[in-house]
Amino acid sequence: MDYLKNLNNVQRNAVESINGPSMVIAGAGSGKTRVLTYKIAHLIKQGINPFNILSLTFTNKAAREMKERITEIIGGPQAQNLWMGTFHSIFAKLLRIEADKLGYSSSYTIYSNDDTKLILGYIIKEKNLDKDLYKPKIIQHRISQLKNNLICSKDYLENENLQQYDHLAQRPEFGNIFKTYENRCFKSGAMDFDDLLINTHLLLNSHPEILKKYQHLFQYILIDEYQDTNHTQYAIIQALASLRENICVVGDDAQSIYAFRGADVKNILNFNKDYSDATIFKLEQNYRSSKTIVNAANSLIKNNINQIHKDIWTENQNGEKIQVLKALTDNEEGLMIANSIQKKITNNQLKGNQFAILYRMNYQSRSIEEALRKKGIKYKIYGGLSFYQRKEVKDLLAYLRLTINHNDEEAFRRIINYPTKGIGTTSIERLIVTGNKNDLSIWEVCEQINKLETGIKSGAKKKIEDFIIKIKSFASLINEMDAHDLTFHIAKESKIMQELHKDGTPEGVSRHDNLQELLNSIKEYSEKFISENNKPANISNFLEDVALLTSLDEKDEKTNNHVSLMTVHLAKGLEFPHVYIIGMEEHVFPALQMSNTKEKLEEERRLFYVALTRAMETATLSLAESRYQWGKMLMAEPSRFINEIDNKYLEFKFKPKKIHSNRFSEKIIQIGNPPQKKTIPKGFKKIKSSNNTIKTKNTLLFLKINDKVSHEKFGIGCVTFIEGINANTKATILFKNYGKKKLLLKFAKLQVLK
Repeated sequence: MDYLKNLNNVQRNAVESINGPSMVIAGAGSGKTRVLTYKIAHLIKQGINPFNILSLTFTNKAAREMKERITEIIGGPQAQNLWMGTFHSIFAKLLRIEADKLGYSSSYTIYSNDDTKLILGYIIKEKNLDKDLYKPKIIQHRISQLKNNLICSKDYLENENLQQYDHLAQRPEFGNIFKTYENRCFKSGAMDFDDLLINTHLLLNSHPEILKKYQHLFQYILIDEYQDTNHTQYAIIQALASLRENICVVGDDAQSIYAFRGADVKNILNFNKDYSDATIFKLEQNYRSSKTIVNAANSLIKNNINQIHKDIWTENQNGEKIQVLKALTDNEEGLMIANSIQKKITNNQLKGNQFAILYRMNYQSRSIEEALRKKGIKYKIYGGLSFYQRKEVKDLLAYLRLTINHNDEEAFRRIINYPTKGIGTTSIERLIVTGNKNDLSIWEVCEQINKLETGIKSGAKKKIEDFIIKIKSFASLINEMDAHDLTFHIAKESKIMQELHKDGTPEGVSRHDNLQELLNSIKEYSEKFISENNKPANISNFLEDVALLTSLDEKDEKTNNHVSLMTVHLAKGLEFPHVYIIGMEEHVFPALQMSNTKEKLEEERRLFYVALTRAMETATLSLAESRYQWGKMLMAEPSRFINEIDNKYLEFKFKPKKIHSNRFSEKIIQIGNPPQKKTIPKGFKKIKSSNNTIKTKNTLLFLKINDKVSHEKFGIGCVTFIEGINANTKATILFKNYGKKKLLLKFAKLQVLK
């Protein structure tokens, strides 16, 4: 049991608590991954079969690293038998086993977000809908939002309240798009990321024998980053754990920052209500950061009301105070940061990879990039176009996908005429129309092309038949060739490699090199797969692995000498000796759209808490007095979050002004149900309410997204977007009879309806 000596007392108690429900509240840098890893190793040491342990993470990278560490602790190959991985990868595996219960083939395709947007784009075009009102990205987000709350198209079409939201947004056909999209995915034998969860829930909910099977299989359930789970994940976990209640969740409510993608912090806040006999362990010792950074973060996060109380502390050195820098403009801010980094690198013999620059929005990187380039400081931006999103890579992967699943519509449409085969757009459109008319996939139409009335000329029919034969020839080799050899064969026989080799431009050479890199990655994957599973990997294994990659899985390690630039969301789970958090201004951080409700503002504060606790030795905050936003130079003021950090942990490089951090929460309270005897902040007017409306003039600064308003000319409408600040604040409003209007609030004469 020597491995337990590496744990502090609380960590050890959490690890040794095996039976019954438990929750490990793990403060930033407190060693939560170590606890989770050691707990699984301890379960196996206690004689629990690894096949009976389910461990859910949020990145494949985390799962791989944990398996490696568990193997070191317990020895032997037992860790490979764990059901360990992301929610999506584990449930994808479960669904492949049980796919027939839902009418799917076990070789179903997993659609990425890009695939979903393309399919939605096809549907919107087929229905002749306004592409400005029905933007695929917006439709995709809305569908995902509904699915994360276990709402399918049938539920949506039976719920008038849900439909009213889209009617107000001038998208009355949303329900039909949603239904068509679901049908199209099913017909294509495909599931998107949300389907992997909602179909798992459907499977367990509608097949009691399947639920019972997995309740008995998963005798011990462990979940990392529990604060990031959404409603569907929560419901699946509840169902699986209900038989034995041997469930351990690990997380930190103070680091819940993904509400925009469905995460619900109430899942972790209410855990002890779901399991009244749960044992709670609090990991409060921080091993990462200096005392100054830990205490500063504590003083910040205490401003949140909805949280689990904890006292984070550290035995590390005090460290330097947090510097607060101010520039005149965002460009000057960039130069200021670049100078600071260059000075630290030179004076302290540091490397670039010891630095990270974090920002709230991607657009903020521009001025920083320019400044770093001028100083000759190497940098790398994370969160841009990933390797697997490049066109040439997606083209070859589409050939692999269609080889595995002939009904994959998105893959079919992508490669039917690439490289060019002389199959024109008109022929492809006729295949689609025929498929929709006969409720067939495009592949099924092609297989029956001489029997169905398609209107396609004989020359094009012959080319389509040749394409079908070629794909079938690839499919016949799936069980004869491993993933690498078959991919190389397909790349050669499809003439993709030849097509790119002919293009002698630098871009063409780069694309050709990317395909070579793809083949290299498949070779590496195949070698690793056979060593772990004692059998060759086929392309189905590889495609699933790629489809389930997360942005963190694709990120390079800090092995070079580059300064890291990324959004705060992407930085979660990482740490750097020196961290710069830029754009510390109102309407930037906190973001404008996150300042209009208490819940959103608390999440934004948690996001800043995450940013601050990435720092190990030094943290620097910067702001600008003016910044370009929405194409205009706007005046800015310091973020309220700076004011919320205890002053004794800050070193201002300018004379600070007092920031009224409660100003926005006051405005929110005024618009809703104002409490009695509330002091109105200086410079703001009290809003007088009438029976039906709250009349506003200058107080329209209180307006927020989704408010209903009344206009003298346009009538009743719903606020969909707010931009600008102070006298330049504008609202985009969808009026029932006049459509979308953008109004300058100081002249709008609006009334906010209760």
